[in-house]
Amino acid sequence: MTAAPHRTWFVTGASAGFGRVIVTTALAHGDRVVATARRPEDLDDLSGPDDRLLRLRLDVTDSEQVDAAVTDAEAWAPDGIDALVNNAGHGYLGAVEELSTDDVLALLSVNLLGAHAVTRAVLPHMRARQRGHVVQMSSVGGVVGNPGHAAYAMSKFGLEGMSNALAGEVAPFGIRVTIIEPGPFRTEFAGRSMQAAPAIGAYRDTPAGRLRESMPGQDGVQPGDPQRAAEAIVAVVEHPNPPLRLPMGAAAVRRIREALEGRLAELAEWEKVALDTDFPASRS
Repeated sequence: MTAAPHRTWFVTGASAGFGRVIVTTALAHGDRVVATARRPEDLDDLSGPDDRLLRLRLDVTDSEQVDAAVTDAEAWAPDGIDALVNNAGHGYLGAVEELSTDDVLALLSVNLLGAHAVTRAVLPHMRARQRGHVVQMSSVGGVVGNPGHAAYAMSKFGLEGMSNALAGEVAPFGIRVTIIEPGPFRTEFAGRSMQAAPAIGAYRDTPAGRLRESMPGQDGVQPGDPQRAAEAIVAVVEHPNPPLRLPMGAAAVRRIREALEGRLAELAEWEKVALDTDFPASRS
């Protein structure tokens, strides 16, 4: 039986959290990895054979760095990039009224526009080879918008919409797309990766204010195991028929199921009103 060929992964935001664990897990599977981070010195303690680990500087908001990193990765990897993992990103707490336009643009530039930029740079190479896999690190927050986490929801809902369209666009070229939707996992996300807008006192005793107060206490006690998640992501990339969306963790599965069931129930309740907005001859 012929062994499966080793892949080359390109991982953004590899200095911590899911990115770092995906890097070490792919290396443990015998694959090659291009690990990228805004500060490449944060990758110095990553261990791996020189012929299977390439560390690169990459700020996903810098178009020149995006192009340079993808060019260097393609030159280094014997068969080019097989799997792109768009993982770079962070959270930002604040109710909609608390968020400035600059706050929102700063978050979107990393979580959404950065993912778009890196994907766009990698796709021509995958398309030429008629193969590849784009893994988008979304969140349960890309399906369910938490009060007090509106900017993050904007970025992840946007990522999911882009990725859903992308999957249909690149399928004819043999390229697959998977959206990963983790719930609370024991990474640095609730700690050093989380930022917050200036608070408005009126929101203190609302769901948005309570999320702001409770988030630091979640750090280090989340139920999700990043290593198990990384193993699942590697398995998805290796699978011949991977899913478009994969929730991760019991909390994510529960909350996404509740959201979808609630949406279907609301659709049924308001279906007659919705249908009555067509011209009469068009209704069916």
